Amino acid sequence: MCRVVDLQQAVLAKNDATAHTLRADLAARGTTIVNLLSSPGSGKTALLERELLLARERSVPVAGLTADLATENDATRLARSGVPVKQVLTDGLCHLEAGMLGGHLDGWLPDDTRLLFVENVGNLVCPASYDLGETLRVVLASVTEGEDKPLKYPTAFGLAHLVVVTKTDIAEAVEFDETAFRANVERINPGVEILLTSARRGRAIGELLDRALAAADGAPLHTPVMARRPDGPGHGHAHAHGHDEAVAHHHGDGQVHTHGAGAMARNRS
Repeated sequence: MCRVVDLQQAVLAKNDATAHTLRADLAARGTTIVNLLSSPGSGKTALLERELLLARERSVPVAGLTADLATENDATRLARSGVPVKQVLTDGLCHLEAGMLGGHLDGWLPDDTRLLFVENVGNLVCPASYDLGETLRVVLASVTEGEDKPLKYPTAFGLAHLVVVTKTDIAEAVEFDETAFRANVERINPGVEILLTSARRGRAIGELLDRALAAADGAPLHTPVMARRPDGPGHGHAHAHGHDEAVAHHHGDGQVHTHGAGAMARNRS
């Protein structure tokens, strides 16, 4: 088991080094990365499409990169905004890594890009551990996902600079308890800002763009209590495979192996 942990740490350390270089290289050319994380079906693509369209209307040079296991559906939707968009297919990998991202930017990202919005794979476990060289990390959750979402995924929410609630136009219909959600976010990440949005109704459209532009201009960012180092988003080795989160991986033997602190303890017993 120690060898597994050592391997995970080595992989993340390598990724952190790559992310540090990518962040510095993009900063030198005036580009800031915004990393968007959420579960599948959170409404992330719908909100991002509205934000990209608004950026184009404001003549803000932005681009969008979206990652999925399969299909180019999200890229097709985002491209309707009229800004440069690229689809990355991960071929089954549940997250992006800094090296993967950097490789896809070479020869594609326009030189004048001020903001690069990265729509990460729909998953709140694996992507939480990987620094992509972002300056701003945003975690999104829809009103349909339950007020305890931050408690179930503490690494993702605990490392966020900004939390966005989506689909608030149906909050009443699904009996979303905003007070409870805010309390759970505060428990995991004290002081982080929470934006309430609705892509369908246009609620708070542009506020994500404003926060991203402020970050690009060097405005102070919220410092998550889980941050482990001063550079970048500060995830360091606050792994998603932590105390409260377990990852199920399918292997060729047809079995499902679960990894995480609790699972490891059970495996050792």
